Amino acid sequence: MEPTVSLAVCALLFLLWVRVKGLEFVLIHQRWVFVCLFLLPLSLIFDIYYYVRAWVVFKLSSAPRLHEQRVRDIQKQVREWKEQGSKTFMCTGRPGWLTVSLRVGKYKKTHKNIMINLMDILEVDTKKQIVRVEPLVSMGQVTALLNSIGWTLPVLPELDDLTVGGLIMGTGIESSSHKYGLFQHICTAYELILADGSFVRCTPSENSDLFYAVPWSCGTLGFLVAAEIRIIPAKKYVKLRFEPVRGLEAICEKFTHESQRLENHFVEGLLYSLDEAVIMTGVMTDDVEPSKLNSIGSYYKPWFFKHVENYLKTNREGLEYIPLRHYYHRHTRSIFWELQDIIPFGNNPIFRYLFGWMVPPKISLLKLTQGETLRKLYEQHHVVQDMLVPMKCLPQALHTFQNDIHVYPIWLCPFILPSQPGLVHPKGDEAELYVDIGAYGEPRVKHFEARSCMRQLEKFVRSVHGFQMLYADCYMNREEFWEMFDGSLYHKLRKQLGCQEAFPEVYDKICKAARH
Repeated sequence: MEPTVSLAVCALLFLLWVRVKGLEFVLIHQRWVFVCLFLLPLSLIFDIYYYVRAWVVFKLSSAPRLHEQRVRDIQKQVREWKEQGSKTFMCTGRPGWLTVSLRVGKYKKTHKNIMINLMDILEVDTKKQIVRVEPLVSMGQVTALLNSIGWTLPVLPELDDLTVGGLIMGTGIESSSHKYGLFQHICTAYELILADGSFVRCTPSENSDLFYAVPWSCGTLGFLVAAEIRIIPAKKYVKLRFEPVRGLEAICEKFTHESQRLENHFVEGLLYSLDEAVIMTGVMTDDVEPSKLNSIGSYYKPWFFKHVENYLKTNREGLEYIPLRHYYHRHTRSIFWELQDIIPFGNNPIFRYLFGWMVPPKISLLKLTQGETLRKLYEQHHVVQDMLVPMKCLPQALHTFQNDIHVYPIWLCPFILPSQPGLVHPKGDEAELYVDIGAYGEPRVKHFEARSCMRQLEKFVRSVHGFQMLYADCYMNREEFWEMFDGSLYHKLRKQLGCQEAFPEVYDKICKAARH
């Protein structure tokens, strides 16, 4: 009984403290208390529920049977909207706080919400090497199932809660993208409900214009109800090499060289300052040297970015064998390095051993409990951005990031960008090697002002024919946005498919003015 009494006393003292200080004070200045006591246990319950649900649905094979009925229900909702006079735009009914993006769109309150309850893996066809999934299937679901049967996605973005729909309608990337491209480039078919309630399937050869226009469109061409994605045979481990590199020129040369070598299955860089980085290259393997096995995803292990930093601090190269699924979700437990600002002692060995099994808190729950004051503080004093620039512009881009926002660590992820129609493609007619520069954290540039600093960074990205990921805050005006993205095919289809009266334009969904 003593532990129960102690917990009850602690809970009572906490509630009294909240009453004295006020909930807003606690959420802003002592957020870790609220996160540790409430959001971590709640996140664990969410994870258990969704894991059990996905396992039961797949084992009973009920998803394919229910899928067609769910699609018909979506069509019915769209037709009812049309019969009622199409008075407002449509959007998915999924609450904004459930998405991984930090933005919560206010359009959810003003548009017609179409409920789309599609969160299951429908079929795994190992002969055709295809997995067919519904849009709310998460990367955690995908790896749990595919890896257990010896398969994987060629591009599998890191965070567990990223969904297929978000990665298609937005974008997704992984350290294998130098070989396979962005997430959209491993997709072979999309199934959508259009503005008139009709169902359409599109592939590179069937309704090809729509197939190429859907990625990055943020649900403004139709409702995604299923996708077919390539799968490849998986191996048990990733043989990962760590190489510390100093000097900006040496870092860029090494990173570019490794990104061009297709024998590398994975390439990634973590930049800890403008002239200090660790470059990682990996290959899948079934063989392992037991003394070098590192189950980095285990709850008691150090956060991955801190583990990598040790190679830099000790100035030594390293070789480790990491279980495949642990490698894929290596940045999940620390939400890259964002969790250190929420739970400052989260990487402490004592905390990891006692409570690490509950980490991380759900990003959706962090958003839901953020509050207006904390949201504004984050907006003005925190950066979460991914900018995609040609690899040849990497040195110039890193200098620009240093001058405009000065955030470290910086994530470097290479990807090949094919010359295909759509919103995002290289300037020329041939595929080009690009790099995703991910900056997440508190800017250390003097007198940081979010709007002016980010507009300066966006201007640079446009000047080198780069792209800004649309999950983040966008400060561009409409003209600048369509200078960055190729809207020719997108606008043509919007007109052809009657989307102009049914869905907002993509800019109006993601621009700063659209944010709650």
